[in-house]
Amino acid sequence: KMEGAPDKTVVRGINFSLQSGQRYGLLGINGAGKSTLIKTIAGELAPLAGKAIFNKGLAVGYFAQHQIEMLRHDESPLWHLSRIAQSAREQDLRNYLGGFNFPGDMATTSLSTFSGGEKARLALALIVWQRPNLLLLDEPTNHLDLETREALTVALAQFEGTLVLVSHDRHLLRATTDQFLIVAEGRLTPFDGDLEDYRDWLFKTKLAPTEEAVPLPEAKKPAVTAPPAPARREQKRREAKVRQRQSAARKPIESRIKRLEEKMAKLNAQKSAIDAQLADPASYGEARKEALKALILDQAYVARELAQLEAEWLEQQQRLEQVTA
Repeated sequence: KMEGAPDKTVVRGINFSLQSGQRYGLLGINGAGKSTLIKTIAGELAPLAGKAIFNKGLAVGYFAQHQIEMLRHDESPLWHLSRIAQSAREQDLRNYLGGFNFPGDMATTSLSTFSGGEKARLALALIVWQRPNLLLLDEPTNHLDLETREALTVALAQFEGTLVLVSHDRHLLRATTDQFLIVAEGRLTPFDGDLEDYRDWLFKTKLAPTEEAVPLPEAKKPAVTAPPAPARREQKRREAKVRQRQSAARKPIESRIKRLEEKMAKLNAQKSAIDAQLADPASYGEARKEALKALILDQAYVARELAQLEAEWLEQQQRLEQVTA
């Protein structure tokens, strides 16, 4: 059923089960029914026919864009977290929020001043606090900045529960899922291919005449050639840890490069001003002798400082290349 519309079958004939530890990326064009399906799995929509069975002990964490709108914009991150963690100490809540980049006074600041990305980050923090064993994410990276996207990617790669992810972020899908399902033509089917196969299929399907339907790609290789899902998950966790270490190693270098560039920009501005004065014939009059000496000394000082900063900048760039290699 499409939300807010009369009863209409969007996806039919679903025979699907989620097992512990499985990590699915859900593919399909806009309007195919991905969000409707994920809401049904989350229990927010009831199936029009058949039944959905949930095991005991299931704890579902569900994130979608509409949940951002459900936040109280006149309240703070600490207020929101306190509502679902009433027995926790305030300092523990503050420490947790700090891990999601809501430090100090920001934890008690009204959401009315927050950006869309900050609100999305809070909504994700509230879900993670509840420690779900089934995580359903519908476009979680919308409005997030690059640093938060990378942090989310690392966190999901290390998440040990079951994951179903809807996203247009190809990097996030590659790093956090093991297999794909596709919602197309009102059906949910396994997609035996990678994201490049899906892109090619989508391109051909959109351009192909209606009578020349392009079938979903079949598996290109025997199943035994692909590593088992646990091995792929372990590989993704290792890759996520490598990216985390690289990011930690990059940050101080990038910070130093930024400071060097700011200093060089100021010195270049000073150099331009000195050069302009030295190019002015009036600077060489008898009455300007002392001022001219000072200018020449300043020019030599600025040139020496620039040379030192540029040498360090090159050295830091080489270090950055080695870290990211």
